[in-house]
Amino acid sequence: MNKIFSLGFVLAFILIGCKNNDIKTEQVEEAANPIIEIAETISPEALSDLLHEIASDKYEGRMTGEEGQKLAAAYIVEFYKENNIPAGNNGSYFQEIPSSFFNNKFKDSENILAYIEGTEKPEEVIVISAHYDHVGMDDEGNIMNGADDDGSGTVAVIQMAKAFKKAKDQGLGPKRSILFLLVTAEEIGLLGSKFYSENPVYPLEKTVTNLNMDMIGRIDKDYEKKEDQNYLYLIGADRISQELHDVSVAQNDEFIGLNLDFKYNAEDEPMNLYYRSDHYNFAKNGIPSIFFFSGLHDDYHQPTDTADKIEYDLFAKRAQLVFHIAWEVANKEERLIIDENSEE
Repeated sequence: MNKIFSLGFVLAFILIGCKNNDIKTEQVEEAANPIIEIAETISPEALSDLLHEIASDKYEGRMTGEEGQKLAAAYIVEFYKENNIPAGNNGSYFQEIPSSFFNNKFKDSENILAYIEGTEKPEEVIVISAHYDHVGMDDEGNIMNGADDDGSGTVAVIQMAKAFKKAKDQGLGPKRSILFLLVTAEEIGLLGSKFYSENPVYPLEKTVTNLNMDMIGRIDKDYEKKEDQNYLYLIGADRISQELHDVSVAQNDEFIGLNLDFKYNAEDEPMNLYYRSDHYNFAKNGIPSIFFFSGLHDDYHQPTDTADKIEYDLFAKRAQLVFHIAWEVANKEERLIIDENSEE
């Protein structure tokens, strides 16, 4: 009897020890994953600092072709230079768009391109995008600062560029290249992204996916009424590649834990949001694309869309999710699978 007890005690001790070792191993692996730490540099504080600048009155609502939009472009380029993030258009950060492309109704404007070259498959490109223009001022001179639309997406892109640069500096550069594309002229008809898709700096056939952020900083009317406001809308993820949808869900489950809401992805969705942001100029060319969105609110296209109303902790989680999805797609062994009956 004493021998049986002793043997049982020893076995129990071994099992407990193994379980504790498993827990410790998981903790070590998580702590040793530098990508988690890099993603967390896309922090509420960093995003707030950038957004309070880009959505300030000095940029006069960033109307396409106007002085405020060009000042905003200069600020973004300076950020890239200060952080040693390479230019994405043959040594230039700008892709110039002539006024003739806008039927001479607006001044010349420019898309902004930054770029991290891939380590193993540099010819294949992931495009992370947002539009940095807005609607300027109203007839009474009130400035439409566009903090959420789309200052939120804009600062997420530039902070994400900094995170990917940090990864590459640490010897963890992605296998595929990343293009950080900030487009102009979204508010006048998705024209900046249209110009890029018709004059691509990187071949569309080598473009693996477009991850586009447009208004990701607020809580919309539907979720204002709910206790759990930890959400993000994903639009278009499964229209061309079911695998892109699956990757997005898996990365969210592993790293972020948002409630991913797909209601605006329904084909009979009455606002037709799938067709109303810059991802669509990639999707219509057969490129798997996602429109990340946090919904509409009363400050949409109003002077009251200001940086102080952004939910920064939630905003950071949403941006970090996009980072993780981009990281996973950039480092997959094979490109995303295009579905045979995909919607283009």
